[in-house]
Amino acid sequence: MELFAAGIGVLIGGGVLAVAAGPRRAWASAIGGASAVTGSLLALANAVAVLVEGRSADFAVPWHVPFGRLSLGLDPLSAVFVLPIGLVVAVAAVYGTQYLHGPHGPSRIGPSWLGFNTLAAAMLMVVAARNGLLFLMAWEAMSLASFFLVMSDHQHESVRRAGWTYLVAAHLGTSCLLVLFLLLGQRWGSLDFDRYAAEPALAGVLFVLAVVGFGTKAGFIPIHVWLPEAHPAAPSHVSAVMSGVMIKMGIYGLVRVLTFLGEPSPWWGWTLVGIGFSSGVLGVLFALAQHDLKRLLAYSSVENIGIITLGLGVGLLGVCYRLPAMAALGYLGALLHVLNHALFKSLLFLGAGAIQHATGTRDLHRLGGLLKRMPVTGAAFFLGACAICGLPPLNGFMGELLIYLASLSGVADAGRAGDVEWALLCVLVLGGLALIGGLAVVAFTKAFGSVFLGMPRSEDAERGREVGARMRGAMLVLAGGCVLAALAAPVWPFVLGSAVAVLTPALAPQPVAAAVRQAAVPLAVACASCWALWGIAGLVAWFRRRLLAGRAVTAGPTWDCGYAAPGSRMQYSASSYVDPLLALFRMLLRPRIRLQQPAGLFPTEAGYRSEVPDVFRDHVLRPVFLAVMWGSAKLRWMQQGRIQLYVLYIAVTVLSLLIWKLG
Repeated sequence: MELFAAGIGVLIGGGVLAVAAGPRRAWASAIGGASAVTGSLLALANAVAVLVEGRSADFAVPWHVPFGRLSLGLDPLSAVFVLPIGLVVAVAAVYGTQYLHGPHGPSRIGPSWLGFNTLAAAMLMVVAARNGLLFLMAWEAMSLASFFLVMSDHQHESVRRAGWTYLVAAHLGTSCLLVLFLLLGQRWGSLDFDRYAAEPALAGVLFVLAVVGFGTKAGFIPIHVWLPEAHPAAPSHVSAVMSGVMIKMGIYGLVRVLTFLGEPSPWWGWTLVGIGFSSGVLGVLFALAQHDLKRLLAYSSVENIGIITLGLGVGLLGVCYRLPAMAALGYLGALLHVLNHALFKSLLFLGAGAIQHATGTRDLHRLGGLLKRMPVTGAAFFLGACAICGLPPLNGFMGELLIYLASLSGVADAGRAGDVEWALLCVLVLGGLALIGGLAVVAFTKAFGSVFLGMPRSEDAERGREVGARMRGAMLVLAGGCVLAALAAPVWPFVLGSAVAVLTPALAPQPVAAAVRQAAVPLAVACASCWALWGIAGLVAWFRRRLLAGRAVTAGPTWDCGYAAPGSRMQYSASSYVDPLLALFRMLLRPRIRLQQPAGLFPTEAGYRSEVPDVFRDHVLRPVFLAVMWGSAKLRWMQQGRIQLYVLYIAVTVLSLLIWKLG
């Protein structure tokens, strides 16, 4: 734990020194970026050592706080989540040292680096905390640090609205977590994780509190509404960290609490499967309807959290029904997708930041033709888009493959394929993953095509140029990670196997370990296919180069049926490309369509544009909050502005609690 503790110290110390640099922007950026890279890599090294050795590391010092203990620990489950934190924070920090000096950077860089480093340190503390009070303090630090980062560009009203939406959502989730940890610790009067023991009668209530509290951070539908607001508002390297790893803290918290609750009930697993299906399908539907690139990526994060939750639900059902292969494959697929999503989603957000940095816009209707102007960014974004669609030969395919196999294994091992519940599982998991994958292909062909292909749709796109070396290098590192994670797929079961064992204490360890080892077989087949595909691609590239060697290669116009004056308005727009799917899912999405039809024999103008508001925000949560505001207004008479009355309210509350407790 020495390296881990040193990493946290370097992160905090570097952030403070960056602020101390004052107006010297170059010094502040160098100190903040270097400390972020160093601190995250130190923690990453400690996590790798835990996974290699397969044993936990602990660290504790006295802390004179009621119910608190400064106790940290890295077991294999924590170490799995430290891996994406360390890698993504380090890469995003390198990217940020150049991005923050562009037109979208803050006026004072030092506070931005303090917030970034504090966010990284708080996430590391969350996964390592072994005391409920320490966990909640780290959780709150993570929420506040990310809130201030989201508010970096607070001069804009939309950014302020996004920041306050995020802060309210974060604290509603935290209130559930506070109740959760108090109920967990009431039996022994301690908030230490090793003393937690859930009362069987309360286990279901604790599970629901965990799903709501941690699901708010993870972005479960319908409590996801902060996510598509906050992620586009934050600086792009912060968006990469928030979407790539911060929302996974909700997943970590949920699976950690599951280890406290004892024997799971089947409805827990079905609840997670249902949440995963709805979040995955609705998340990708909302994503394909967006025309702001970062907002599209934010909804896609909801989709991928849904895929992870599907895997967790299948794994939990495997534990409930005593099916080791199903449990092991479900949890393996979920944890592997946690790592893979961190790579490709961070890459895509950094790519979106590069596009905004170069053109000044994220509006898909104003972009186009950037592949020739930004070839490195375009190639990296293309790899990330293929990976997020779950296409081989990239890493997004591997985790989803294991979740497919987990569902099929459960049906086969249970021998009850005709039962309604197992048929429903196949529909939700197999059908859900297939539907999510198909819709993701539509969403990201729209995103890539609208941004990089065709002709520029505005002067902003025509002025676009490739970004600087550090920003390009950060994207290439993550793109290489997407390729290497797929080519090393058979290794992942052995890396993640010890974390799966932490999640399956109710099952015999030998069958679970055997199932983990057997998972390497289908991954090896998939890996061989990936090697073959990359080999074929290399041969085709080499053959093309040989054919063109010594020949003049010229550029010419695209064949256009003899039309002599093609323009950007002749190509598909982001709205028109997805119009058939919006019509198909009209009842769910409720799109607002503005159509200006051509008029006359020689029309001069026509237009089509679609907008899809978040129906959960507008029709579910907004009425609830309006009702709360109405009720609060009715109680305003209690606020008289007199200190004596407020003291009386406190005294009555304390007296009521004492009577309730003693009674």
